[in-house]
Amino acid sequence: MNERYRGSGTTPETHTGLTGPVPAHLPQRLTITLWDFSWYTRAGDTEPYADLDAAVADAASLGYNAIRICAAPLLLFGGLGLEELAGDLEIEGLGPAPGGGYYGQRTRWYDTPGGYSIDLRARLIELFDAAARHGLVIILASWEYQQSPSFAATPAWFDAIDAVPLDDRYRVLAGAWDRMIEFLTAHGHRDHIALVELHNEIDFSILPALADGGTEQVGWLGSKHPDLLITASYGKPPHLAMHQVPGGLGAAQFHVYSYGVLDALQQVVDIRSEGNTGFPNDALRAMLRPDAPSIEEYGRAAEWKYQATLVTDRMLYGYDWVDADAWDTWLLEEYGRYREVMRREIESRVIAIAEWARSQGTPALVGEGWVGYTPLHGTFEEGPIGRALAEHGIDTALERGVWGVVLCSNAAPHHPMWQLRDWQRAQNARVLAS
Repeated sequence: MNERYRGSGTTPETHTGLTGPVPAHLPQRLTITLWDFSWYTRAGDTEPYADLDAAVADAASLGYNAIRICAAPLLLFGGLGLEELAGDLEIEGLGPAPGGGYYGQRTRWYDTPGGYSIDLRARLIELFDAAARHGLVIILASWEYQQSPSFAATPAWFDAIDAVPLDDRYRVLAGAWDRMIEFLTAHGHRDHIALVELHNEIDFSILPALADGGTEQVGWLGSKHPDLLITASYGKPPHLAMHQVPGGLGAAQFHVYSYGVLDALQQVVDIRSEGNTGFPNDALRAMLRPDAPSIEEYGRAAEWKYQATLVTDRMLYGYDWVDADAWDTWLLEEYGRYREVMRREIESRVIAIAEWARSQGTPALVGEGWVGYTPLHGTFEEGPIGRALAEHGIDTALERGVWGVVLCSNAAPHHPMWQLRDWQRAQNARVLAS
């Protein structure tokens, strides 16, 4: 058939080069390790972030050049009367469990024993100083309207930010970021800021839609700091209708999770809903550890902590007491039915993000991905299947001109995946070589 009948048009499409320009002082590819709030909630003696300089040096040795964190701007610079608390923040985690240990002890991210206090403003400078020494940049975000305050020993932080009227939260966030940027600039660290996100996963946080005041504040903050990339992130952008994402973002920092077989398992064991009635069901009971307490014996964390985070009582109990081997076995046995759709979903979502960013002339990042939330000692995502899915996502991101990418949300010092050191070095090397 003659080429002119194939709908090819007259201008060839291009997917080469980055989706948008990157400030000259920043690396032209970012390989990101996700430290979220854990860099201050897992900082007790012997914990992964007890020695920040050592943790940053270790990340650099694995080939990372960027760290993405919750910088707690509302706590530190929100003007909400939290200054004294920020200077002596007691970390508790989700609190002690009646049968021993603590709530969330076998989860990811929530496995926080606590038991120490921290000056978070001083710690922020300590992190930036270490990053500068070891050649890394920092992606600044906030998880405060999603979960960070739940790890504190008192509800004071959460109560203060929760008292901000819903339609005023983006403005208060933007003002806090403005003051934090000036603070970091005064300490010589402006060039070490890779990106500022008004908030992490606005679609999964206690915030209005981004179009309802968020884009206006992104624009305001960007006008105050035109040399910096200012944005907000989506946990699940509308991949089939990306025109719904408001314009004006300084970067497309969106997340790509393909739950697939994991979502199927979560539905079977009914672990995502709330309330204990009829829980655990028979499917989950068959997967519990022999020493698992009843749901009544397990009890509940303090009620305000459930208000301060998205985690549910069912998830805490299930992840704390499921047999990780039984969990992995189910996923491995069922994965074949989901393999192709999970691969296609990762690929199509990365492409949607990249092409939206290219249409906006802005750099794209995948700051989180690829499978989803598994028990702490589950190995599905760290194993051959999870790594293959991660590599597929990385491949697609590099092919489509994505500026920054995580190897996996679990590739960080507070997760078991950090021990896959050769794999991380190999993946980081090819990201940076691209």
